[in-house]
Amino acid sequence: MTGDTFKERLRDIIFGTEPGLGRNFDIALIIVIIASVLALFLDSVEPLHAAYGELFYTAEIAFTVLFSIEYLARIYCSVDRKRYITSFYGIVDLLATLPTYLALILPGAQHLLVIRIFRVLRIFRVFKLFKYMSEANILVRSIKSSRHKITVFFITVVTLVIVFGSLMYLVEGPENGFTSLPQSIYWAIVTVTTVGYGDIVPHSPLGRAIAAMAMVTSYAIIAIPTGILSAELVQENQRQAGLKRCTSCQQGNHERDAIHCKYCGELLPEQ
Repeated sequence: MTGDTFKERLRDIIFGTEPGLGRNFDIALIIVIIASVLALFLDSVEPLHAAYGELFYTAEIAFTVLFSIEYLARIYCSVDRKRYITSFYGIVDLLATLPTYLALILPGAQHLLVIRIFRVLRIFRVFKLFKYMSEANILVRSIKSSRHKITVFFITVVTLVIVFGSLMYLVEGPENGFTSLPQSIYWAIVTVTTVGYGDIVPHSPLGRAIAAMAMVTSYAIIAIPTGILSAELVQENQRQAGLKRCTSCQQGNHERDAIHCKYCGELLPEQ
């Protein structure tokens, strides 16, 4: 097997999206990534670290060696090496290996290995192979269609947060923990998002009234983005359903996976 043939074969396996070795490689890679992140999480639990620390360390070395070989192999067989190295996945692939090497110099750097979880995004390539990308595209188009509404909603929320924070700063003041406008706005964000840490609370009757208004407003706010996106998803699904039209009776509104026309029974054209 010549060098060029080997490189092309390796490229088909690593970067390929066709069923077979390419798909199996992606699935195996995702399993290894999840296993490496799980090992990192388990190692952070003190009793497990005390009992199996050496095992976790050995596993981490093995994972790092595997990812390093994979990263070098991607560079070797890539059509455009510079483009891959500077791409999102190329940077994430590099960062997935660096913390272990940095830990030899900087203690604690191995905890940065959690960035490996970003490599699981490669699962979308597997979804594409399993023909789920059409559903993902519907979601993306729905988000794009509703981006202006969501932007207006976000600006409204920011405005409300600033107003509630400013009012609380004026009413409560530094003596009750609202020492500055940023601190008061932080309280407003925590309150409007219904997190409610409780580290800063109003004490005066008027302050508590403002807090109550912020809490009631927050429940109305939470439902809005969900409604916007849901409406766009419904419209996008309707548009998708209407794309498949019978060539015989010219009736639309067929499901994308429909084979025969529900009006005349004729065979529907493939999308």
